[in-house]
Amino acid sequence: MCSCRRLGGGLVQAGGSLRLSCAASVSTDLMAWFRQAPGQERVFVAATSPRGGSSRYGDFVRGRFAISRDRAKNTVYLQMNSLKPEDTGVYYCAARRVRIVFSSWSDPNVMDYWGNGTLVTVSS
Repeated sequence: MCSCRRLGGGLVQAGGSLRLSCAASVSTDLMAWFRQAPGQERVFVAATSPRGGSSRYGDFVRGRFAISRDRAKNTVYLQMNSLKPEDTGVYYCAARRVRIVFSSWSDPNVMDYWGNGTLVTVSS
């Protein structure tokens, strides 16, 4: 469903930036990013509405990341700045076929599609 690409390399020093992209091959409503660090559960990073007018972020993002979307390309992006070693993990894009309430955007169980994930490593 999703083809994830990583722009700028998967290994970056703390304070650096990376941009992830994910192109969906099916029609989607909500699109989101999740992260899974080694030995930990998958956590919510960010999500955006179909037109990109609304977005939601995980608490740890704190203004460092920005999610955006290109409807024409059915692609979602995650710009990550001021990266920290604790941002290390596999980043997965996810999407839903139909609309869901804003309060559920961070729940991985409501997603219908998942990308294969891309590894991001932030060194100290």
